[in-house]
Amino acid sequence: MEKVRMDFRDQISSNKWKSVFLMLVIFLVIVLFGYVISMAFEPGYFFLIMIFSIIISIFYVWISYYNSDKIAIASVGAKPASRQQYKQYYDLVEGLTIASGLPMPKLYIMPSQQINAFASGRSPSKAVVCITEGALEKLDKRELEGVLAHELGHVGNYDIRYMTLVAVAVGMIAIISELFLRSLWFGAGSGDRGGGKSNAIFILIGIVLAILAPIVVYFVQMAISRKREYTADATAVKFTRYPAGLIGALKKIKYDVPEKKVPKTVAPLFFANPFKNIGNTHPPIEKRIETLERM
Repeated sequence: MEKVRMDFRDQISSNKWKSVFLMLVIFLVIVLFGYVISMAFEPGYFFLIMIFSIIISIFYVWISYYNSDKIAIASVGAKPASRQQYKQYYDLVEGLTIASGLPMPKLYIMPSQQINAFASGRSPSKAVVCITEGALEKLDKRELEGVLAHELGHVGNYDIRYMTLVAVAVGMIAIISELFLRSLWFGAGSGDRGGGKSNAIFILIGIVLAILAPIVVYFVQMAISRKREYTADATAVKFTRYPAGLIGALKKIKYDVPEKKVPKTVAPLFFANPFKNIGNTHPPIEKRIETLERM
């Protein structure tokens, strides 16, 4: 049976809309959680929680956002790539930047025999691209071009900025949940506003949400990460007009060497999940290949 063809533009548009929807789910959880807390406690107490949460989140995102490239590079022990030693690497990225209209990113090499790569940076003008030694050794020119085009797809689609905003929303929920649960130990909800039974019900709902909300939004975050991978794959096809290169790289990754241990915080950045079957930061390789074969 012949496979239904898929235009890469449709794939990019579809996944962007799905990502926006998933982001909306996270913010709805925040609003729902805030409403429950405001009903369980005095409104002033709720505002105090939100003020602390916002201050902590803003400080966290400011540090992470403006240093995201440095943090990612340092966490995996990557080094700047020499143009003389890695000429093909530079030539391919320069060709892709011309085709895509993106500025030239800084290039790095990660000491690992696994086939992998990632991009980071708060904007295209501040972007870095890092690839493993294993990818340079094991991939042919067209496969390597496909992987690099995928990473530039993340850069062009502002995925780093988007995922940072998602991380902040997830972090806010985690902070609010922690403060809410800790506040119960100090009897913060003991005051009655005239509806003791109703108050107790909202406190109970708040406890359930405080436990479940961080878990739910974690899975939503992973879902957003997977959608952005599909979008970057489609963008890579847009840049190269040659899906076979990326398909070849993904097929080699299926039978690659054991993973290099990297911090879980940077796992969503990688071209392929560095933890293999642990976690769901990336779609299954078979699904990515199937989608690319329809383009």
